[in-house]
Amino acid sequence: MIHTIFDPDILNRIHWLIERADNIVITCHKSPDGDAIGSSLALCHVLRKLGKNASVVVPDMVPRTLHFLPMMRDVTVYSKAEPRAKRIVGEAQLIFCLDFNSMSRIDKLGALIAESQAPRVLIDHHLDPNSTAFAQMLSFPEASSTCELVYRFLCESGFGRYIDRIAAECIYVGIMTDTGNFTYSSSNPELYEIVANLMSYGIDKEQLYKLAMNTFSADSVRLQGYALSEKMQIFADKGMALITLTKDELARFHYRKGDTEGLVNKPLAIPEVNRVIFMREDAECIKVSCRSQGEYSVNEICQRHFNGGGHRNAAGGDFYGSMEEALTVFFSILSQLDNEQTETNQ
Repeated sequence: MIHTIFDPDILNRIHWLIERADNIVITCHKSPDGDAIGSSLALCHVLRKLGKNASVVVPDMVPRTLHFLPMMRDVTVYSKAEPRAKRIVGEAQLIFCLDFNSMSRIDKLGALIAESQAPRVLIDHHLDPNSTAFAQMLSFPEASSTCELVYRFLCESGFGRYIDRIAAECIYVGIMTDTGNFTYSSSNPELYEIVANLMSYGIDKEQLYKLAMNTFSADSVRLQGYALSEKMQIFADKGMALITLTKDELARFHYRKGDTEGLVNKPLAIPEVNRVIFMREDAECIKVSCRSQGEYSVNEICQRHFNGGGHRNAAGGDFYGSMEEALTVFFSILSQLDNEQTETNQ
């Protein structure tokens, strides 16, 4: 049995906001992953079936590995089509903010969203949301994904009857990718009842897995192989692994967005590793992705050192400086782990 989790009063207020709005914008965090774009597209599709003029506006490009999702052609990318994005947001009467907990997570789009007079509704599963930025919040960090929350929101709000195969595919992809194909953050039995319901719409979960999580270009495979064989460092006594890739190394393998998807998880297969930090040099900053397993947290690492955050076992952020400076921070983190272990043993 799938239990209700949201406050009915908040659901009623969101329902009222939807009823009175004709133009609705859905947005998600920068560098959208399967959960961010899947939840956005699913909600957009249902709102359109309700007769709303709903649009998805994202801060930057969606990885090509997710371009198979339905409705991707309708997505407006702020970094590529700023005038169009400004017009759409400017006409919005309601804005849904999915899979992020503060305006800083949507990069330059954040200022535009903040200027809008439209009420903002948060649906998210990250820790510590900025409550002052949103008129209504459906925040549930215990959930596997924002896609799970969007599914629950639609069902608990009476919109479940508008879910169809298109919405179900988007929701399933988000749940699947945010749980590593159900290998973490997926111990709640109700999640599998939700998956069973999604499958009843005729989705092909094997094909969705292949497209979302097991399809890579030759350049991507070579890049990941290089990263693991040449750039991975293991600090077994600390339970830590580090992977770094510079702009020159990325260019050598003709890097395109999404080519390193999943790379950060792979060192966790090594028994001695319980935390991984992956640093990738971008044009403006060092992109940092962190993963861990069990009780080992990476959320605090990203909050303290990399202007980010996330979940206990999956987090990320940005470091504004050189790779050498980022590595200095990394080695200071290793020292802090030494101190933590010493305190634990005392």
